[in-house]
Amino acid sequence: MKAKVQRSLRLQWKVAILRTCVLASAVFAPFFIVQSASAQTFSVLYAFKGGTDGDAPFGAIVRDNAGNLYGTTQGGGTDSIGTVFKVSGAGDETLLHSFSGSPTDGSGPFAGLVQGAGEFYGTTEGGGTNGTGVVFKVNPSGDESLVYSFAYYPTDGEIPYGGLIRDSAGNLYGTTSAGGEFFEGTVFKIDSSGNETVLHSFAGYPTDGAAPYYGSLARDAEGNLYGTTAGGGAFGLGTVFKLTPTGVETILHSFTGSTDGAYPSGGLLLGAKENLYGTTSDGGSSGGTECVYGGCGVVFEISPAGKLTILHDFTG
Repeated sequence: MKAKVQRSLRLQWKVAILRTCVLASAVFAPFFIVQSASAQTFSVLYAFKGGTDGDAPFGAIVRDNAGNLYGTTQGGGTDSIGTVFKVSGAGDETLLHSFSGSPTDGSGPFAGLVQGAGEFYGTTEGGGTNGTGVVFKVNPSGDESLVYSFAYYPTDGEIPYGGLIRDSAGNLYGTTSAGGEFFEGTVFKIDSSGNETVLHSFAGYPTDGAAPYYGSLARDAEGNLYGTTAGGGAFGLGTVFKLTPTGVETILHSFTGSTDGAYPSGGLLLGAKENLYGTTSDGGSSGGTECVYGGCGVVFEISPAGKLTILHDFTG
């Protein structure tokens, strides 16, 4: 039990450092465009002003067929707790929604949006009926509503930092960083009618992952879900997991903090032959003195069978 508490505290410290570093780099962050490799022209498309404008865009942006960009900011807006915005191809910004944090609205979106049939879906870490986060939808005209308000331990997940993915039937899939049966986070599904199902409650170190954070899930053609957790696993330093459509979980890899990395806080990219690609924020073999666990993070490839290959070691 003492070891588990120590690992939990270490993870909390690590996540606090990650959030501080990301926030420091994101405040007043501009949008920019880098054209094809042949041109490599950099230009600022829009610079956030803070205040009633957006502030600190963490998540990725999505683009519609007309070339408009949609995304979220973690801060700014009318109540300084986040926005949903639209930026045209000419760089003109429109605030579609300012979050209020009320029981009928969210607060503090970290992730970007996923596009549906005429609307966009996202998550916030706070707000909603229980103050523990929501899934929301918003259309290009700025009409926003809640799809689901998370409850809390032990029946539901809470505090969703990560983004959503959507299947062809309109079901949404995502993770919460906490909550669930063991308070170590969940994987959830929300159907097109807004009904939520907890597909998996993480149990934490040493048998399961814990605390899936900023990344979105990946989904293969068979409906299996793949993701990372920033903690848990055999060494308490994070995992890559697979979840079948019926909720059967397999830990594909437990990070050791050695040459394979530690603390994967982002999501995964599904590539050819259903190999998965991701990053860790620590570990590896090429780090400097400012890095922990011998390295400053890695880029990795992992097969569906769990074979891990390091593609790059960051040097700091």
